[in-house]
This record gives sequence, structure tokens and C-alpha cells, in this order.
Amino acid sequence: MIYRRTVLFILCVTIAGCGDPPAPTSDAPAEAKADRPPNVILIMADDLGYGDISPYGGWIETPHLDRLAQAGLRFSDFHSSGNVCSPTRAGLMTGLYQQRLGIPGVLFANPERPEHYEGIAAEHVTIAEVMAANGYATAIFGKWHLGYQPEFNPTLHGFDEFRGFVSGNLDYQSHIDMMGRPDWWHDAELDAEDGYLTDLVTTHAVNFIERHADEPFFLYLPHHAPHYPFQGRDDPADRTIDGEFDQLGSQEDKRRAYREMVEAMDDGVGRVVEALERLDLADDTVVWFFSDNGAARWGSNAPLRGFKATDWEGGHRVPSIVRWSSSVSPGSTAILSSTLDVMPTVLHWAGIDYEGRQDGVNLAPLIDGNEPPTKRQLFWGGDGTFWHGAAMRDGRYKLMIDVSGDNEGTPQLFDLEEDIGEQNDLADENPERVQQMLTALEAWKAEVAANTP
Repeated sequence: MIYRRTVLFILCVTIAGCGDPPAPTSDAPAEAKADRPPNVILIMADDLGYGDISPYGGWIETPHLDRLAQAGLRFSDFHSSGNVCSPTRAGLMTGLYQQRLGIPGVLFANPERPEHYEGIAAEHVTIAEVMAANGYATAIFGKWHLGYQPEFNPTLHGFDEFRGFVSGNLDYQSHIDMMGRPDWWHDAELDAEDGYLTDLVTTHAVNFIERHADEPFFLYLPHHAPHYPFQGRDDPADRTIDGEFDQLGSQEDKRRAYREMVEAMDDGVGRVVEALERLDLADDTVVWFFSDNGAARWGSNAPLRGFKATDWEGGHRVPSIVRWSSSVSPGSTAILSSTLDVMPTVLHWAGIDYEGRQDGVNLAPLIDGNEPPTKRQLFWGGDGTFWHGAAMRDGRYKLMIDVSGDNEGTPQLFDLEEDIGEQNDLADENPERVQQMLTALEAWKAEVAANTP
């Protein structure tokens, strides 16, 4: 008899012995009821805002994500580790602050930029490498954005299969990057393929699930939607090889295209879940959906302040839904959490002991209710050069240093439990707290700098 056990994570771990995921009332892996560990699927949106999708009261109806949220756990205080694409992806893949990896900002497609030649180094262990070392089939379909050079290809970082692109944004129809180059890969080779980008990601995902239904697998689905260029399924291609084109796309009604792009991604979520149900994998599947950062100005981060590429809440507080019907109770949670936590949490659920360094934490005991939430610190930016300053969380309080605004980097303090929109600066009333948080931020900067390539 074949037993199936699947973990599905939807977004924008190490295994030492493959056990089963924990029961809701245990902080350790449950007694094995199958002959294999759980499968894992991560699905990450690109530039999706906190106020975009209907599970968060957003303006776009997303019925498949609604269904996921109804059956799963919806986070209200979940954050990307960066406020732009590459950094968050680096943190997600390693469970480490991206600054430790030397990827504090975007890896640009332009070969005249020095960042074009950087990427995730071989010495940094990825979640895919850990899963592969523990008997998992691994694949990534979608956006990599962790290095353009051959040595950064995902197939050299733990993934058995890769279908997707390595740049920061791609024409959804012609699959040409912002520099006018073809960028659709099959493993380490360019391999043109017809189809709307979002649907291709989903089709490859379903095919992979069907091919590996009887063995443990780790599947990472970093969608491009709803990042520009703004193109719905029926919109024409804009980019041509070495051609001239509008980076954002030719569609005048970009909000319309944005909505259709999110809807196409939602359809993809539905197709993936349907495949799991059809193959009798859904009940033992963890689904975790999140975005790589907040929305740019075409989307919505309501009720948050700010947008992508800032350290205001709108830049990094993102939707996050985790579903694992057999082990995670439906509901909502205000646990302070991050994309850095995905790797240690998944590894725990997979019964894998990982002794490597992790900046993220295992959320399972908090989700299960076996441990009470504790005050936690999280950091963004770090030295005034990482995208408009820096920020840190210390429990309910947030220190914000915005070098792009009128305050010219003056520290601001917000109580996010009372003021999620960051409108009431409490710094003048709490000088001691501000100083304590500044000291913690400086200590973090120094510690990260000492461990940065």
C-alpha cells in the first residue's frame, strides 16, 4: 500500500531523518502514520499587496485563495524579509537574513550594473538542497532572480528541475526580459515555450505533482504575477528581442491588467489544489501562500502605509495563508512571523533536523498553541543604503528610519497593535525605547556585516 503525505506552501529546511508532521497538540513530529515524509509546495506571489486579495478584504476576488484561507490559517502579521524581489527570495531559500548572503537589494538584469554578476553563493545551503539530500524530488517553476550567471542556476542549488526565468521581470507572452533577451529556461538551457507565463508555471506544477505523486517531493512555485509588465491572458506581447518597448507594458488600464494577472494566479492555485485532491494528497498537504514584498502603486496595501521598496508596513507586511488539513487548525493568527521562518518550520514538519544557522524560527509550536507567543525582534535594511533606510520590530513596536521622506532619517516609533497604518509617531514620548531599539538595530548591522561575503 502506498501512503501519501503532502506539504503545500503557497508565497510571495533540513532533514535529518524523515518523520511525519506534528499533530496540532505536539511540538515534535507526530508518530508516523505513513511510510514517507510530507511533500512540500511553496507558492510565492510577486509584488502582491496586503490589500489586494479577497481573504484580506481586498479589491480582487480570488475564490481559490478564499477556499484556501477558509481551510487554513491566515496570518495578519507576516512579513517578507526584504521589501523587493531578490532579497526576500534569498532569505526564503536559506532561512538567513539576505544581508548575510550579500544580496541586500535587487539583482539587476542590466550587465552594466555590478549586481548583475552577483547571486546566491555555493556555500549557502538552500531548503531545496536539504530536501534533496533527504530523498525528495525537487523542482522550481517560475521566477528565480537569485543570479544570472551559470553558477547561480537553481539546478546547482538543490533543484532537480527548473522551468522559468532568472531575471526580475518578463513579458508574460513573449518571455523576453527587460533588456530584450529571451529568458525562459529548461534547467540550464534556454528553451522557448509558448504560453501565458502564469499558466505555464501552473501546468508544469501539476505535471510534476502527477509524476511524483508516489514519492516525497518539494515544489517551489514563485509566480511572476502581478509584477509588471501588466498583461492579462488576452493582452498581446510587448517585448521583442533587442526591441524598444515600455517596461510596464502597453496596456493603458494597468489596474485592469493587474486584476486579471492576480485572477490568473488564483486560478493556478486552484489547479494545484485540485490536482492534490484528485490524487488523494490534499488532506495531508500544507499550503502556505505569501508574497515576496508589498504591492507597488498599482496594487493595494490597505490599511498599511507605504509600498514596495520601502520599509513602511506596506513594503513588507504581506498576505500569508498556510493550510495543512491534518495538522493545522483553520482560523487566523497575529503571530509575528517572516519568510525567514518558512525553512525552519517546514523542516520541523518534515521531521528534519538541521544544524545549520537559521535567522528564522520554527513557528510550529506557536501555530499548535503549545508555546505562547514571545516578544520577537525582526530587522529590515540596516545601514541606510538598503532601499530607503531601515526598520525593526520589537514585539508590538516598530522603529522606522526613512531616509527618503521629509524627516531625513529621524527615528520614528509606532505601536502597530494600536496604529497599523503608522500614523502616530511615539518617538518623542518614548526616548528610552527608541534608544534601546536603535542600539539593537546597530548591533544587528554590525553582526550581519561581520558575516557578509
